[in-house]
Amino acid sequence: MKPFDYIRPDSIAEAVAAGAAPGTAFLAAGTNLLDLMKGGVTTPDRLVDITRLPGLDRVEPTADGGLRIGALVRNAALAHDPAFARAYPAVAEALLSGASAQLRNAATVGGNLLQRTRCSYFYDPASACNKRQPGSGCDARGGENRLHAVLGWSESCIATNPSDFCVALAAMGAVVEIAGQQGVREVPLEDFHRLPDHTPERETVLAPGELVVAVRLPAEAAAFAGHARYVKLRERTSYAFAVVSAAAALRLEGGVIAEARLALGAVALKPWRAHAAEQSLTGARPGPEAFRQAAALALEGAAPSGENGFKIELARRIAVRALLLAAAGTPERLPPLPASPFSHLPGVPLHA
Repeated sequence: MKPFDYIRPDSIAEAVAAGAAPGTAFLAAGTNLLDLMKGGVTTPDRLVDITRLPGLDRVEPTADGGLRIGALVRNAALAHDPAFARAYPAVAEALLSGASAQLRNAATVGGNLLQRTRCSYFYDPASACNKRQPGSGCDARGGENRLHAVLGWSESCIATNPSDFCVALAAMGAVVEIAGQQGVREVPLEDFHRLPDHTPERETVLAPGELVVAVRLPAEAAAFAGHARYVKLRERTSYAFAVVSAAAALRLEGGVIAEARLALGAVALKPWRAHAAEQSLTGARPGPEAFRQAAALALEGAAPSGENGFKIELARRIAVRALLLAAAGTPERLPPLPASPFSHLPGVPLHA
């Protein structure tokens, strides 16, 4: 591992100032960053340890009835909070579907937003990767790419975003709070991650030195609590990243869909919010036909980036399944393996 300097600031302002220097990375749990450093994929000159910054480990209600989640809140702590799981079940289900229990105990909310793609060519310093070394090329374009992007990809990069949590956050209209040298700004989660275009090395809208300090769920997100699900299909039914996934939420009035939310995961370099699909469901009666039409709209414009054309139809089917499960109602208990389409039996309590 390349030698690096280590800094532990006492305030957000100090962290932002230190992080603005070239070659700097912020360190929280390090569940992704340290692996990248050990493999020589990321080689920062110094780390700014933010784990002792005050106030970033809190979950607090907002004045408008929403919820503010500090960037240092642990994934497991949030997912297992009974009040949170009742109000935002699809988000809790997405959190519990990611990684292993040990990693969820360590990983943080802010770190989840910033985790890097799991493209094997990105992780291999011997491979050409425009994300790791701009202008070097993309070996994934002619390599093993069956799990790569089918939406929003470019000739420069066909990688996907690995997060489960962010898919549900995008569906719920979450907002990211970002601290920088010019103060605090807010960015909708669905705009936080960037598509590759010609600059795949720029994965988020963060400027140098900017720090994610919180994620905020709006008050209206809790209105979907009775009909919200996250579904994840993986190659093995344990501790794997998604082949495709979907977060779906419905607000029903008189047997009709008054409002719908749908976002797809593992299909692009960012969580894919399907606005056209949502609009098509407004005023419709919930059912397979309406959901199939919505899923078709969600994948409109999708195209294989290699040997992965199957992902388009698979994503349509997972979207339909997520919508059907959401229409059936949020269960009192999550499946034994949360978010698995193969789980049918009741498992861990949701409303403990």
